[in-house]
Amino acid sequence: MTFDSPAAGAPGPTTTDSVAALAVLGDDSRRRLFDFVRRARRPVTREEASAAVGISRKLAAFHLDKLVDSGLLQARHGGHGPRRVGRAPKVYEPSAQTLQITLPPRRHELLASLLAEAVTGAQPGESAHHAALRVAQERGASLGAEARGRDVTGFLESLGFEPAEDGSGRTVLHNCPFHPVAAQAPALVCGMNHAFLCGYLAASGHPRTTAVLEPQAGLCCVELITGAADTGDDVADAACARDDDGLP
Repeated sequence: MTFDSPAAGAPGPTTTDSVAALAVLGDDSRRRLFDFVRRARRPVTREEASAAVGISRKLAAFHLDKLVDSGLLQARHGGHGPRRVGRAPKVYEPSAQTLQITLPPRRHELLASLLAEAVTGAQPGESAHHAALRVAQERGASLGAEARGRDVTGFLESLGFEPAEDGSGRTVLHNCPFHPVAAQAPALVCGMNHAFLCGYLAASGHPRTTAVLEPQAGLCCVELITGAADTGDDVADAACARDDDGLP
């Protein structure tokens, strides 16, 4: 599971962060408090939460603040209950983030966002397939421009690719965030994955790293090559011009 990100494709909390957030709900009182706040559909005070769950206000405050620390709830002063020392009471409400977990990590919301944009924004005379590749490359380039000069590995990890370098300039991606959809439509989804990473690399300031389609069983269909003697703009452009060549 991962946290849904407001901007699909942007790096967000890792799977470890999400599992840690779920662990907070292991306590029964904390889980019931979270459920009460989520179902209230309005900000609730500590007094309301403690009465609903049947625990003391002090204990409710402790658990509610733990839920805030985990990112599951958010808090502010602004309720209409009894004031303490002249300050508006603290109220709690669900955070804007949605908690989902898949192990290994999946980013189906990113794939769905790209496909929706391709369908609704196809250019005149453009096939659905090429619209999807174009949108994927544009999205990758947009994220790359925002992260220019930053570590590529960190970006890949944030999306769940599970990169591993082999010491020779080759980075294998051990997880496909778009599986099992990629297995159902490899020419389309692997092509989009490749275009997305090509766009990111081109815009993020890593000219010596190239994304290439190298489908292998048990691995992502894309791998990265860095620092090869013949890796230049022409080679990178040629590699990123491929879409479904060699796919199963």
